[in-house]
Amino acid sequence: MTWSRPRITIGDERRMLENMLDRNRAELVNTLRGLSEEDARRRLVASMTTPIGLLKHAAVAQRIWFQHILAGLPENECDGGMTPGDASFVVDDNETVADVIAEFDRGSERSRAIAADFALDDVRTHPRLGEVSLRFIYLFLIEDFARHAGHGDILREQIEHP
Repeated sequence: MTWSRPRITIGDERRMLENMLDRNRAELVNTLRGLSEEDARRRLVASMTTPIGLLKHAAVAQRIWFQHILAGLPENECDGGMTPGDASFVVDDNETVADVIAEFDRGSERSRAIAADFALDDVRTHPRLGEVSLRFIYLFLIEDFARHAGHGDILREQIEHP
């Protein structure tokens, strides 16, 4: 997949944050796109990290931060799994690469729609971190997704060039 949204290099803070998050979302998906089902599930490191697991984890992170924390939805009203940590990397045997990409894309769209109703300085309470703003959520996920896209790049390189 190529970058489908325009690259934004100037503009107001919100536009820049949203664009950078979208760029990192696209990079995460790109690390998985085109891999076979078998390769997407390959564990090449000691942790639970796999290419498909990275995207599953990112889908969980979006639900936690945008649906549960920002929108205030109870966990049982969110669109899927809400368990953070290692459990968020687990992909069911019946889920395909296409399924996980679609789940992540749906979550991205819902996250954008939720965030559109909030200002960058709007504050919500995180159970462990205390008060967080939408600005913090954007920055946190930009960093998290960039780091995981880097992990995905390395895993993909190991798969394609053993």
